[in-house]
Order: sequence, then structure tokens, then C-alpha cells
Amino acid sequence: MKRQNVRTLSLVVCTFTYLLIGAAVFDALESDTEKRRWEFLSEIRRNMIKKYNITPEDYKMVEIVIIENKPHKAGPQWKFAGAFYFATLVLAMIGYGHSTPVTVGGKAFCMAYAMVGIPLGLVMFQSIGERLNKFASVIIKKAKTYLRCQKTEATEMNLMLATGMLSSIIITTGAAVFSRYEGWSYFDSFYYCFVTLTTIGFGDYVALQNDQALSNNPGYVILSLIFILFGLAVVAASINLLVLRFMTSETVKSDSPTRDACDMRRDDAELQCASHHLLTLDGELVAVNGRLVASHTPIVHDTDDCVSVCSCTCLGPANSELLDPTGYQGYRPSLTSASLRVKRASV
Repeated sequence: MKRQNVRTLSLVVCTFTYLLIGAAVFDALESDTEKRRWEFLSEIRRNMIKKYNITPEDYKMVEIVIIENKPHKAGPQWKFAGAFYFATLVLAMIGYGHSTPVTVGGKAFCMAYAMVGIPLGLVMFQSIGERLNKFASVIIKKAKTYLRCQKTEATEMNLMLATGMLSSIIITTGAAVFSRYEGWSYFDSFYYCFVTLTTIGFGDYVALQNDQALSNNPGYVILSLIFILFGLAVVAASINLLVLRFMTSETVKSDSPTRDACDMRRDDAELQCASHHLLTLDGELVAVNGRLVASHTPIVHDTDDCVSVCSCTCLGPANSELLDPTGYQGYRPSLTSASLRVKRASV
């Protein structure tokens, strides 16, 4: 099986394993709380129906009215400010779901707008990310030069660290701002910032939905839009560097000539370990016990390249007689990286 197929299969298996682990953890963390909340809400529902003497159908109608009125707490959602906020969320692929088009024309335009806007947004975020990486590389180079480092060039790891730190600063700062304006806890605000900038967009926490913020607080609206656009560019740059690092490392491991060279070196090392029991005589690879193993073409080396197989390193052109105490100079050993070869000279 090809390496690319093995790699793809491994990624699929790892992803599904990760999904199974995530499902098990969420089940353990959330299922009991969900059950208790459902029982609590069901009890309240029964008490309200009993107290006000309304039918279940009337109660369901009240629920629908409350749900439909929830988006209007922030003011008109489809005036220019709200529409611009919605268009930004479409282009950024966040999709909170707090406000959606209800007319046929609005739905059709939303699909056409997304088909053009999403690629445009991706290209824009990618371009901003490249400029940020370029700026970060310049800063890193100057910092390394000031610290008198031997290598002043910015590496991929340096860029990943820089963009990661910038992403963390944006998320933590944004969490503090939204915690103040929205009345959320800091952890909930941090959760909102993370879900937003990773384009998950659950919609359980949505900014600009209280106290007619879209109409009465334009500064806060602008700040929220800047946070979304700039934060998405920085986080996208950080994630792209991480994914690019992973993909390039896998490609180098699987396809590059370096990988082949490493495989060849490993094979040579294994053959060298086995060659302690092998000799080549006139092109024939022979085991120590005399058994013919395979035909092999001998490699002729100069006498200067000869090295000793013993620990005293006594073999050399001047001491070649030490190989044969009888004085017969018929063979000169030469140890290569693959096997021990003996060359028969002309007598």
C-alpha cells in the first residue's frame, strides 16, 4: 500500500477515534445536566398550565411568541447596522443563527451572497494573515539581532509562537470587553470569543443582542465588528501555520528524496550489522561458514581507504603485512558501510 494511502487511512482512523472520544466526554459531562434541566422545565410548565388554567396548545403558542420575539430585543435586525452585522457573520462563516432571512428573496440573495462572499473573505483573511506573518518575521529578526543570536531568521516555529500569542491576547482582551458590555462572566465571554474566532458559532452567546445595542450603541457595534474581522485574520493565520507545518512535515516524510536517503541509510546500517558474518570474494557474497549467499559486484577501494576491523586501528598501507603473518599479500580488506569486502590481487 502506498504511503499516501496509509497516511490518509491513518488520518481517517485518528479523526473518527477523536470523534468517539469527544462524544464520550460530552456525554459524561452534559447528559446528567440536560436531564435535570428538562425535568425542572417540565415541572415549571405543568405548574404554569395548572396555575393559569391554560391548555397545552395555548402554552405552546406562548412559547412560539417568546422565541420569535427574542431577536427583537436588540432592536431592528434588518436595518443597516443589523444587516451589516449579519453580512459580516455570513462572510466570516460564523452563522450564530440569532437572525435569519425569512423571505424568499432574502434566502435566495443570502445563498448567492455567500457563494461570492465566502471565497472573498477567505482570500482576504489569508492575505491579512500573510502580512501579519511578514510583519512578525521582521520583528522576530530584529529581536534576534538585538539578542545576538547566531541565526536571526524567523522560523516557522517562531511565527507559530508569535501568532499564537497574538491570538491569545485578542481573545483574552475581547473576553474582558464583552464581559463588561454584555454582563457575562469572564469565562462565558472567553468561550464566546473562542467560538466566534474559530467560526464555530453555536449561537448560545451572541453579542449586540441586549438593550437595543444595534441602534443605540454604534461604538460598541464597530468594536465588535473590528474584533471579529481582525481576530478571524489572526486566528486563521495561526491555524494555517499549524496545518501547513503538519502537512509539509508529512509530505517530507512520505515523498521527499530526503526520506528515501534516510531509508537507504537505515538499510545500509542494517546491512552493515549483518555484514559481520559476510565476505565477498571475486563478486560472490559468501557467509562465514562458506555458504554462497548471492552474487555481488565487488567495490575496489584505494589502499588509503582501508581501515582496520580491530580496535587498535593498526591496518594501513605500511602495516599491511599484519593482515597475513605468513607474508602472503593476496588480500587487502576494505570495510565499507555495507559489508566487509576482500579484494584478490593479481599474484
